[in-house]
Amino acid sequence: MTDETLAAASDIGVWATIAVLAVAMVAFALHLAVNASRSGASTHRADREGTTVGAQAEGGGAAVATVSPPDTGGAPSSRRWGVTGLQLTLLAAFLVSVAAVLRGVSVNRAPLGNMYEFAVVTCAFVLVIYGVWALRRDLLWLGLFVVTPVLLTLGVAMVAWYTEASQLLPALNSIWLVIHVTVATATVGLFIIGFATAVLYLLRDRAEERAADGAVTGWLAALPRAAVLERLTYGLHIVAFPLWTFTLVAGAIWAEQAWGRYWGWDPKEVWTFVIWAVYAAYLHARATTGWTTRRSTWLAIAGFACVVINYTVVNLFFVGFHSYSGV
Repeated sequence: MTDETLAAASDIGVWATIAVLAVAMVAFALHLAVNASRSGASTHRADREGTTVGAQAEGGGAAVATVSPPDTGGAPSSRRWGVTGLQLTLLAAFLVSVAAVLRGVSVNRAPLGNMYEFAVVTCAFVLVIYGVWALRRDLLWLGLFVVTPVLLTLGVAMVAWYTEASQLLPALNSIWLVIHVTVATATVGLFIIGFATAVLYLLRDRAEERAADGAVTGWLAALPRAAVLERLTYGLHIVAFPLWTFTLVAGAIWAEQAWGRYWGWDPKEVWTFVIWAVYAAYLHARATTGWTTRRSTWLAIAGFACVVINYTVVNLFFVGFHSYSGV
């Protein structure tokens, strides 16, 4: 029995989340723009002051280096847009979480039965993970690159993957649905954030390499240094990889209960293992001295590409035991 009112309220919650995230995306973009301009101005001022001191020394005069205190007068305004974006992101996390709960309550089951529900819950995990993390450390610079993929995913979910709230097929009525798919959605949420930091690391690392004086310009100047971004990327995958391993094992246990075998070379099973293997290769390469961090990070990006293929191409175009669920 489906409660149509709750199901409709869930849909409204997702649309409201999309609207809030659109505004948050603009706020985070303004935050990057403001901080990039401030970073560029600070670099230019430092270079000019260094040149002036050098000229005084060459002239034979007493070169007295006067260090001005940091310009903190504009600090609050430089963070204003980022803080606004974070507040909106927290609101969006609340809205999409409520939407997921309402979806589940409307059909008296976990909202994890198809592609649409998987996307909504995954987006909720991404926003909650980022929001809680950003409350503990300064991650305003990352906001734009988190809310943008979430916004796109929810938009596609509502337009292309939407499925009316309904009951599950008997094969899906298992506690392993909740265990297996919940951990999978949380892990994919971590992979999304890890993919964002990986791309930012590669861009910032290349910019630092090309900058002769080490001064990065443009919006990349508002990001942390490449080494910091790389450590964040590695840390995220260190947490995500064991969770994906558990997802793989839990899926095998569920398959044995549902179909009488742990492994059947179903397309979904194969790609879940491919994802595991690629991310394992990344972590191994990251710990191997013969690999540079840049080369190993490309493996992390390849792993996320496999996640996208698994969720889109495999779900939509491959026929297997998972075809009825869409997940």
